[in-house]
Amino acid sequence: MRSYRTLKLAVGSMLLLSTVYAQSALFLLIAPGARAGGMGEAQVALADDAYATYWNPAGLGFQEGYEIAGMHVNWLPGLVDDMYYDFLGGRAPVENLGVFGGHLIYLNAGEQQHTGPNGEDLGTFLTYFTSGAFSYATLISERSSIGFNFKVLYQHLTDVTVGEEKTKGTATNFGFDVGYLTKDYFKGKVDFGAMVSNLGPKVIFNDEEQADPMPTNLKLGFNFRAYESNFNSVNIVYDVNKLLVGKYASMDWDGDALIGGYNEDGSVNSSGDFNADGQKEIPYTDAWWKGLFTSFVDDWYLGGDRDLDGDRMIGGYSADTTLTSGGEYNSYGDLETGNADDRSVSDEFKSLIHSIGLEYWYNNMFAIRAGYYYDSEGKIETPTIGAGLRYGNYGFDFGYVITSDETHPLNNTMRFSLSLEF
Repeated sequence: MRSYRTLKLAVGSMLLLSTVYAQSALFLLIAPGARAGGMGEAQVALADDAYATYWNPAGLGFQEGYEIAGMHVNWLPGLVDDMYYDFLGGRAPVENLGVFGGHLIYLNAGEQQHTGPNGEDLGTFLTYFTSGAFSYATLISERSSIGFNFKVLYQHLTDVTVGEEKTKGTATNFGFDVGYLTKDYFKGKVDFGAMVSNLGPKVIFNDEEQADPMPTNLKLGFNFRAYESNFNSVNIVYDVNKLLVGKYASMDWDGDALIGGYNEDGSVNSSGDFNADGQKEIPYTDAWWKGLFTSFVDDWYLGGDRDLDGDRMIGGYSADTTLTSGGEYNSYGDLETGNADDRSVSDEFKSLIHSIGLEYWYNNMFAIRAGYYYDSEGKIETPTIGAGLRYGNYGFDFGYVITSDETHPLNNTMRFSLSLEF
């Protein structure tokens, strides 16, 4: 059977369609709400309903009345047939105090096969992830609001023992979100939003050495009310996201052309993970508070030459992959000696995720939506469409990801959500 860490990464890759990030709690990045799903997942500056508890709690500060909203979706049906995602959120204003709210998230990742060391069938176990958030927002001026979330999450990878590992397959953690929303700029047409989500300590399943960071994420965006009349209105929204996780590949920090070779205390150890100065040279991530800053420079400024083939040395081969002393290439012909000089600030922009959405409302009753989601590093480009209906206090929304590739994990993923104001 797979180890806990392998299973964790496998589930994580299904959630985000990419294994480029070594983080846990990736289920927190699944976008709730069919409205957002039809607009390319751009919402941070819109955030005008109960889903603001996820997208930007500051949006609650401008809202009146009570609301509950929920979504159920079969998640990634192109990959698995027993995985689903549930979201339930709500808000409640309290006079002279602000607006309170919260949400619950549950992701069922389905049954996993439990096998013994010799491949024998030992039954199945359930993998699931859940979190709960408490939200609060208040106006700080007539057109600006600030909001906060406090969340607790529980991740249940497995409840069975894996081989001889004496570890647990569950983890409980906590985190915080902080959001800001300001409205009515440029003749009352433009709103700006910002949010930092999932601030918190690393998630520990096995031990601190194998702990993975929370998916701390920065969202910036604007909402442009392009057209407004008695019966028609058009919103254009744009979000840009960046993971605030300082992460490093296997790299030579001290320029000795070797990866590691020492213990942390500086003593020689051929299989050690540190250099003589006590710097870790195998892949690792920074603490969450440090990653808020290093995540902006870790892809180009920090670190040395990268070990691209995992042989724990820099270079050693010629361009034609002939083993040679002083060679600058690895065994696959990739340049390793001096590759730190080839990195630039433009590499940081490749990690940005862009979302753009368009929403047309007729008489505040019927909406048509379209959007586009672009993740260069994760190699995800997906157009989206959606629709919405408001009748009295009830709301219904639909979102759909457009893809012609039947093997795409989001193929046939349809989001439906409901809301009730009272």
